[in-house]
Amino acid sequence: MSKSKKDNKPAKTEEEKEMSFLDHLEELRWHIIRAVIAIALFAIVVFVMRVWVFDNIILGPMGADFPTYRFFCGISEAMCFTPPDLLVKSVTLDEKFLIALKVSMWLGFVGAFPFVFYQFWSFIKPGLYEKEQKVARGMVFICSLLFSAGVVFGYYAISPFAIKFLGSFDIGVYVEPEVSLKSIVGYMVMFTIPAGITFELPIVVYFLSKIGLVTPEFLRKYRKHAFVLILIFAAIITPPDVVTQFLIGVPVFILYEISIYISGRVEKKEKSLAKT
Repeated sequence: MSKSKKDNKPAKTEEEKEMSFLDHLEELRWHIIRAVIAIALFAIVVFVMRVWVFDNIILGPMGADFPTYRFFCGISEAMCFTPPDLLVKSVTLDEKFLIALKVSMWLGFVGAFPFVFYQFWSFIKPGLYEKEQKVARGMVFICSLLFSAGVVFGYYAISPFAIKFLGSFDIGVYVEPEVSLKSIVGYMVMFTIPAGITFELPIVVYFLSKIGLVTPEFLRKYRKHAFVLILIFAAIITPPDVVTQFLIGVPVFILYEISIYISGRVEKKEKSLAKT
């Protein structure tokens, strides 16, 4: 029994226990500063390589040699599709410069995400109990992996279908198929970053289960409601195309089912600890 109580004590040093509210704010400030510096460093690298980044990453799904198009065309001719022939235009004098800065910051955030999350985790970790720290070991790696998987999924699975649908949508012969640079970059961000955040769902459910706000029974009871919300969410972040909504909806629903399993594991462990 004494060992159990010891394990439930926060893993804090004497110095951390004596930290005042202002000391915690100061510590948080330095974590934020280090995270911002990491994002800025990645952003500088992206900005310096902006021509390659735009040709091969940002505007990559605009080319017929993009891996997604080659993959489906390699399966069968019936599934083969190619991007529409769109002319990307810069409509204002400063648009290219401002968009390059915006893309640099977004890609800087994506590239520095593991370090940014590490800074966030380093700040909250001392407040956890020793046993919670052991259970949450590898949290930075798992969250970074899930976020990266979501971004990659959005880039390779959502963006090609979205560009094909939106770029090919026709309303008359007098409307030229052109798109502004600001528009295409905005959509590329919308297709990737939200997907990366969405893939963190199992981690969110894990912590909500730890504090008792979510139970596996609750998740199972409202599974149908969650399915409807997932479809609505997919419709918001994707074009009004059934294929792209299906592509984002199915993985999110799978993550929901995984979250039920995770919540059940957490509940089982909490009950076993309560009995000891």
